[in-house]
Amino acid sequence: MSFSTRFLQLRRQHGLTQPQMADKVGIHLTQVRRYESGEAQPSLDILRRIAVTFNVTADWLIFEEGEREPQDELKLKFEAVRQMDAEEQKSITSILDAMILKHQARRVLG
Repeated sequence: MSFSTRFLQLRRQHGLTQPQMADKVGIHLTQVRRYESGEAQPSLDILRRIAVTFNVTADWLIFEEGEREPQDELKLKFEAVRQMDAEEQKSITSILDAMILKHQARRVLG
């Protein structure tokens, strides 16, 4: 689902007209129309305002379904890690950070 679709969905879920949406977010009515039609994309500041105003995440506003989520197998592993104590979680985070750094270095160096 695109930003324009989600923005329109938020407005309709809250029963707002376009002028009310503009007032609520603190933008001009023209911008509401441009966002809903897909003619324009919001700045980071506007994304933040929309997310705070409607209690949604910026990720939900801009990413497609599942685009930023880990695969199911990884979700299960992260659930297991969440149940560990703080020291074990710190160790796992260090290992993940090291593996990510190694991967990024390999990509840069070719």
